[in-house]
Amino acid sequence: MSAEALTTQYNQEFRVPGSGLPEVAQHVKGFQTLSPWHGEYLARPLFVAEREMREFADDLRHLVDILISLPDRMFGGDLNAFRSVLGISDDRWAAIQQIGDALPPHNGRADLYHDGTSFKLLEFGLGSEVGGWDLAGEIPRAMLEIDAFADFARRHRLGYSHPARAAVRALRDLGATVAPGREPVVALLEWRDGLAEYGETWRAFQSALSWAGLDILLAEVGDVHERDGALYLKDTRIDVVYRTFVAAQIAEEPDGWELVEPLLRAQRAGGILIWTPLSSSVFSNKSCMGLLSDPARRRNLGEDECRLIDRVLPWTRMLTKETIGAERDLLDECADRRDQLILKVNARGGGVGAVVGWETDDAAWRQALEKGAVEGCVVQQRVIPRPEIVVDPVSGETGEWHAAYGIFYTPHGYAGAYAKAVPAGSGSIITIKSHAQARSAAVFHQREPKAEPLIPDSASWD
Repeated sequence: MSAEALTTQYNQEFRVPGSGLPEVAQHVKGFQTLSPWHGEYLARPLFVAEREMREFADDLRHLVDILISLPDRMFGGDLNAFRSVLGISDDRWAAIQQIGDALPPHNGRADLYHDGTSFKLLEFGLGSEVGGWDLAGEIPRAMLEIDAFADFARRHRLGYSHPARAAVRALRDLGATVAPGREPVVALLEWRDGLAEYGETWRAFQSALSWAGLDILLAEVGDVHERDGALYLKDTRIDVVYRTFVAAQIAEEPDGWELVEPLLRAQRAGGILIWTPLSSSVFSNKSCMGLLSDPARRRNLGEDECRLIDRVLPWTRMLTKETIGAERDLLDECADRRDQLILKVNARGGGVGAVVGWETDDAAWRQALEKGAVEGCVVQQRVIPRPEIVVDPVSGETGEWHAAYGIFYTPHGYAGAYAKAVPAGSGSIITIKSHAQARSAAVFHQREPKAEPLIPDSASWD
């Protein structure tokens, strides 16, 4: 059964008088581990064929391998040349070099749309600072407490992967090198005042990890101290720091280096390990997608690799002061293709600073391109998400929604997925922070009849 046919079946059962399916979203909202986060949830989950999810996750794994190889394959191993092309400033580069200049592990979240034919990658997210790990696992876990939904899941062979389990496995593997034979002590460290802004998010993550079997501490960088080459939170010695602060915070605050000095001393002494290195943010830079997409820049990539890139990644080009000076035709091409392109600023996330070409007039679009080139940005081919048909549990009305998927991965591979959705026609940027009608949604994969599970460590029903 296709995702569309499964959606139709779900919506039909949703409308049956006395069905328990309309209760699902409200139950999720009150679920214990999700209650610290006060967001809203879509009235139904999204469905993807397990084989399609597995195949895209495999493509993503190979794409991350290619991404991490770019300094060697495009810049002869010259990291300074690489970061210069990406527009990473000297002060941020200094922070990156101090706190882990090693190549990052496969850990993060990739953001994508489904265009009705296949998934298309919109952005890479490498690093431990990306959020949503709890939502991707706890929303489906909460939904399965409703008997009507659990019955539907069994009948249609639905399953999901819980990212918290994968995160626990990765943290234990890392911690085993400094805490052999015992559970590592893991502390999630936010920047100063970070828990005031993101505390709800990280407390939900903490709860999800605890459910998966690992208790972690929450604190801010100013709360820890170094003693004899080890890092402590009060009297508790830390083995692994789960990093949620970023290089810009160190570089841009007057006392940033003073705040992280205890971590640096403990790291240099071998007393702690940091998950993940700040070098992760280099490869999350949006210009990396431009390097991958532009045929003129990938002469050292194989034919199979180029086909993979073109299959998964929409047409993407870098716009910088240097490229505009050398390739004026690129600026003109982007200006002419306004109704097909979106501009994204390299150093910003969550849709901040993005300019939607098809919602902008010619003069404003040209101005945005020239301004974006100064700051450093990419322009990317528009991807139109497939419509997701959702029945409102209160009004009973049917509406179309558009969804942005987040796929999580660790060094062990695919770790789960969730989605953010907005009503179709209500805006072209799908983000929870800046869209009042945005909803979070579970993603379930459907196994083919009598097929062996393709996704390891996932919950499913025969």
